[in-house]
Amino acid sequence: MRIALLGFWHVHAKDYAAEAAAHPETEIVAAWDDDPARGTTRASALGVPFVADLDALLARDDIDGVIVTTKTSAHPAVIGAAVAAGKHVFTEKVLALTPAEADGILDAVGRAGVTLVVSLPRLTHGYTIAIREILGSGSLGDVTEVRCRLAHDGALGRPWLPDWFFDPGDTGGGALVDLGCHPLYLTRLFLGRMPVALTAAYGAVTGRPVDDNAVVTMRDRSGAIGVAETGFVTPASPFSIEIHGTRGSLLFGTPEPRLLVGTVADGERQWVERTVPDDGPTPFQQWVRHVQEGTVATENLTLALDLTRLVDAANRAAATGTTVAMPA
Repeated sequence: MRIALLGFWHVHAKDYAAEAAAHPETEIVAAWDDDPARGTTRASALGVPFVADLDALLARDDIDGVIVTTKTSAHPAVIGAAVAAGKHVFTEKVLALTPAEADGILDAVGRAGVTLVVSLPRLTHGYTIAIREILGSGSLGDVTEVRCRLAHDGALGRPWLPDWFFDPGDTGGGALVDLGCHPLYLTRLFLGRMPVALTAAYGAVTGRPVDDNAVVTMRDRSGAIGVAETGFVTPASPFSIEIHGTRGSLLFGTPEPRLLVGTVADGERQWVERTVPDDGPTPFQQWVRHVQEGTVATENLTLALDLTRLVDAANRAAATGTTVAMPA
């Protein structure tokens, strides 16, 4: 499968390039970027030609698919052009900055009959696989709260995130729309459906024009609560998941990557450590498989669309200080 890498804006562009190089059935053969200087330098490092004209690149018969790692605001135009050219698309999250744009992309993908996968990597990590099995068993009872936190220090000191990650025009936000996507889609997954309403609080600890600290709370129609937390200003914060139900609770990564399930028997609380299985196929590997088999990544696309809806609603909730009702 011959792939063009479209954009070196995102910090994960190099990771996807490495994954494509390591995969036995994929090869990056060309690259494009809307910044020619950046594109030329990064393409040279990959050992592939830089093509300045996106339309010319997408018109080539020797390109089967594309990896999109442009600025987020460019996703509708770049993904749209690739889909119109009949190319399969693997893209960094989020799919788009508004639900209307995300719907438009998915409609175009369906009409063109190409394969789209959005990078939501924590869906296939071993702890997620194990947690889904535990929830499916009913051992926790009815879920009453889900809490997920993921944060790092990318905005502190001499920040290791590039300056353009803090440009609201390019990104549509800060920590929440980038790192916070992972707690958002995991919280939504473990709640089992989209919430009926949400609130959000954003902070700018470093004074940048976008949030570097954020919390989103979601309310399910059952009364269950979801809490997704993120930030670019916490160097020692562990990745953590808590799920509480009417019959038990589950903890992961507080702070070590251990999965603990707590229940009450004969009036005594008992905690049992559960085995975390190996990770499943990565989103990139899933994309290649779907292309080869002609199948649709249904759950991935559903959760990707829901993620855009959650980010959009959170931005509106934070901006207005109000509770935002989610569409049924």
